[in-house]
Order: sequence, then structure tokens, then C-alpha cells
Amino acid sequence: MSKWTPSSWRQKPAKHIPEDYPDKKHLADVEKTLSGYPPLVFAGEARRLTERLGQVAMGNAFLMQGGDCAESFREFHPDNLRDMFRVMMQMAVVLTYGGGKPVVKIGRIAGQFAKPRSSPTETRDGITLPSYRGDNINGMDFTPESRVPDPERLLKAYGQSASTLNLIRAFSTGGYANLRNIHKWTLGFVGDSEQTQKYQELCDKITDAMDFMQACGVTPQSTPQMATTEYYTSHEGLLLGYEQAMTRIDSTTGRWYDTSAHLLWIGNRTRQLDGAHVEFLSGVENPIAMKIGPEMSADDLLRLMDKLNPENIAGRLTLIARYGHERVARELPVLARAVKASGKHVVWSCDPMHGNTRKTASGYKTRPFDNILAEVKAFMQVLHAESCWPGGVHFEMTGQNVTECIGGAKAVREEDLSSRYHTHCDPRLNADQALELAFLIAEELRANRNVSKQALAS
Repeated sequence: MSKWTPSSWRQKPAKHIPEDYPDKKHLADVEKTLSGYPPLVFAGEARRLTERLGQVAMGNAFLMQGGDCAESFREFHPDNLRDMFRVMMQMAVVLTYGGGKPVVKIGRIAGQFAKPRSSPTETRDGITLPSYRGDNINGMDFTPESRVPDPERLLKAYGQSASTLNLIRAFSTGGYANLRNIHKWTLGFVGDSEQTQKYQELCDKITDAMDFMQACGVTPQSTPQMATTEYYTSHEGLLLGYEQAMTRIDSTTGRWYDTSAHLLWIGNRTRQLDGAHVEFLSGVENPIAMKIGPEMSADDLLRLMDKLNPENIAGRLTLIARYGHERVARELPVLARAVKASGKHVVWSCDPMHGNTRKTASGYKTRPFDNILAEVKAFMQVLHAESCWPGGVHFEMTGQNVTECIGGAKAVREEDLSSRYHTHCDPRLNADQALELAFLIAEELRANRNVSKQALAS
């Protein structure tokens, strides 16, 4: 076997990495510049996340991963970041209370710009241009100039990621995440919803419990876990030139870490065993994830797991299942059975978004809320049946008041999509839908607590 280096991926076939940069030297110069920039995250943080995910793999915690389908330069604003953080904190409270386990919180944030596209080109009114591939590659405007890949966008993405991380760290450790603030996390535009009322009732119960604990001498001042939270970042490791530039040797361990995010994942389109993306992520010490979906065989999955996690470290590898609500119960059991029989440690997570996308007659991409929930339920039922822990969920969501996914308690209809359809790529759950889904998942976790204990003991 050849020795791994941060650049060894360049000797492998690479899918969904743009090759049409007009000035390759400019791209190389930008990547060299990035290699001298400070890390965005630190090796110790990545190791701590591996430990936390190890607890998920063992059935002692639950993973919640969520955020924008693709971050944008145009919509970058501290209020949007705050609102996303607030929704995730609300969801985490609901899941922790309902599931009775710690929740590991990972955002699709501070680096989730690039998107693999099903077609390299897009045609409108008889005009064909390169597809929009994310703000760190090209622009969304449908003009020839905007769709040309520009290396300078990588520098802007780095700067926005650094600013995002700075604000998120302030929110998570500077007092905003204090459990005494749980009543203040509600977003104004969903203040009169059924989900908000349920959330406020839950907050009242938690506040009563905290009052009791304070009377016993347990306070946020004496117990830091009540005043701060751990919040990690993730994105798809798609642009390997950027990831290589952000990969550094950790001075305390002598091992390689990709400092662009705490966790990186391999997409469903780029998980070829002999491909560049698997090669690159096999060599960094970060916790990593991989999307799995239709047509993946058990043999292929086990070979990929051997490549990506040869030491079978609990928390190193998360498998994110994305099938669609009609296929998950039919196809996931074979993989779950094979992984269970192999004795390999993985975090099982469900992405109920990507397999449930459809286009309406008016041309909008959307995702029916009922189908999203159906896939989560089927995912949990399959894994319980195979004596595995359904340890996480992976959502595309936003704290903005959008109408992109149909359904939910407020019943967003197809004719409502045009009113607040703001996504740059794929439809996202809005805050009310995300919170509703958290309550429904919490009910599933609560109902299956005994099943989970028996499965993990077998």
C-alpha cells in the first residue's frame, strides 16, 4: 500500500471537483495561501468530538446534525447564525428530555458551501451554462461571468467560516447557552405555534427542576455543563484542494488533522473505494462520516469501513443513511445486519432529506414533511430490529421563516412555496417544522427506551 499524504488523493480519480478553473496557477496560489492561514478548528476539539461520538456509537448519547443545505455569501448575517443556533438548542433540549441521553450537536456550518450537482450544466430559456456549485466555487446568478469558477471565493469562504466560528463559540460558551435562557430561545415568528406551546411547557418543567437543584446547591456557576454547551462544525469534504490546504500536523500527537471542520463527510456521489475523497479522509484523524444509500452492497460498505476506520475506533465513523421513505425499510436491514455481524463500531444516523426531494408542477423542489418523518421512523424501527442503536439524525434546516418543505403542523402547501422560498440549493425545514420533528423523534426515543437497552445488551 502506498503511504498516505495530504496530497495522495491527487493520484486518484476525483468526482465532483471542478476542473474548469480558467487559471490553474491562480488556484494553486490560493491553496498555497490558505495553507499558511490559521486553523479554523483544533485537533483537541476534533479528538473530543470523536470521544462524544464514541458514546453515541455505544448507545449512550444521541447525535443531532443540522444546518443549511449550502451556506451563502449573500445571506451571511449574525442574526441568521443566531437563529440557527437557537433552533438547534431548542431541538437539543427536546431530544435530551425525551430520549434521556446527552445530545451531541454538530452544525452543517462554517464551511458547508460546495455542493455536488447531478448535472454539470443548467439550461434556462434555451441558454446552457455551468451549474451553480456553491458560493466557494461560482455564483448563483445565471450569467456566464457568474458561473466561472473563481479561486478567490475560497479565501472568502475561509473568512466567512472564521467569522461564523467566532460567533458560534461566543454563543455556546458566553452565556447564551445557559439553560436559564431556555425560554428566550423561541423565535418570534413561531411564537404562537403548537410546537412553541409544547416547548414552553417543557421549559417550565426544566425550570422547576433547575429551581430544585439550585436549592440543593447545584447551579450553572457550580456546574458548567448547565451554562455552556459543546457545539461542533461539519461540512462535506468535497473540494479536496481546500481540505488539503487546511490539513496540518498536530504538534501534540504528530498526526494529521483537517482543521477546516471538526467532522467531514463523504457524499453519496463520491464514496468510491479507489476514489480521491475516500483516500483523503482515510488519512486525517478527524471523526468522519459517509452517506450510504440505494444500491450500496454490504460487501462494498465493509470494505469502505476497513479503509476509513481500520482500527475500529468508536466515534471515528458515522454512517448517514439516505434512502427515501419508501426504500429504507427494504434496503437498510441488509447493511445493518452486516455491520452488526462484523463487530465494527459505527454511529448510525438518518438523513431523511435527500431521498425525499421532489419537484412540484410549478417547478419548485420540495420535501414533504410526512415523508421525512416516515423515513426517520422506519430508520429507527429497522435498527432496533437488527439490535443496533439508531443514534442520530441529519437535517437540512434553517432558523429563517421559509416555506420550502410542505406539510407540518402549520401545513405549508405547494401554493405557499413561492412566498418565502429562499434556498440556494435544496429545500430546508423551517424552525417550526424542525422543532415539530424534534418532538416526534423524542416520542420515538421515549417509546423505544427499553427496546434500545435490550438491543445493545444483545
